[in-house]
Amino acid sequence: MQKPKYHAFVCTSSKINGQQKGFCSSKDGVEIVQNLVEEIEERDLNDSVMVTNVGCFGICSSGPIVVVYPEGVWYKEVAVDDVTEIVESHFENGKVVERLEIK
Repeated sequence: MQKPKYHAFVCTSSKINGQQKGFCSSKDGVEIVQNLVEEIEERDLNDSVMVTNVGCFGICSSGPIVVVYPEGVWYKEVAVDDVTEIVESHFENGKVVERLEIK
């Protein structure tokens, strides 16, 4: 794989022992990762977008959190229903989804 244009980090509350237990996990963090990966594959964006699940960003009250680099955009309270909008707006058109952005 070449260096992707975007790298999305999604909180899934993964613990070091592999358990997924915590706020973002209980708010569909794992399903958000799965849906992101599926949307990216369906739109043939595999070479330009990488998705990584992470343990915790430490701001659970705003979770699930999705962070997109290289811009360093932090999305808050992401729901499964927001995945398509993030992929279309941010990854395909380069426009931040402002209603979800942490400023």
